[in-house]
Amino acid sequence: MVDSILFDLDGTLWNAVSSTLPAWQRVAQEEAGISLTYDDLTSIMGLTPAEIGARFFPSFPPAEQLRLAMRGCREECIGLAETGGILYPGVPETLRALSRSYPLMIVSNCMDGYIQAFLKAHRLEDCFADYEYPERSGLLKDGNIRLVAERNRLSHPVYVGDTQKDADSAKAAGVPFLFASYGFGDVREEDYLVHLQDFRQLPSVLAGL
Repeated sequence: MVDSILFDLDGTLWNAVSSTLPAWQRVAQEEAGISLTYDDLTSIMGLTPAEIGARFFPSFPPAEQLRLAMRGCREECIGLAETGGILYPGVPETLRALSRSYPLMIVSNCMDGYIQAFLKAHRLEDCFADYEYPERSGLLKDGNIRLVAERNRLSHPVYVGDTQKDADSAKAAGVPFLFASYGFGDVREEDYLVHLQDFRQLPSVLAGL
């Protein structure tokens, strides 16, 4: 029986691309003289800053790629706590309902301030018991899933995400994966336990596990 739920953020709980795109466009133009689009930004969902830097700034040395990516990640949080992103249908109500029965956590590959901005902008702080991200822990997503599970003494958590990388991380952490197909990515059928076409399906799906 499931005793807790861990969530990815981008593509699972919200779409913040429109809110963060101006910051990334400014950084890319000022630092590298390049233009970034909405589709460019959706292509980096779930990646670490090092991976983002390599994707957006391939002509720069790795250390400079990382610096630029970290600048973009930090600047996207400026104002995001006020403007928020686009929540997927039913997210606030479903999270509040789930939080009455399960401990909820977020494990994302974002930078410091990003999860906090999500929680503040949409007034969801009281729904979540914990969260983790690489800049704070120094771990990749599978390590952070294990860390959060151990820290909160979770016996049977599930992880909800929208990309193959999420699925791979959950598998490496030994946690069943629920695929949010309404998000940004695709996942091999053999790598997910349940296929969620709508976030509002989650309570009934969990009741059947």
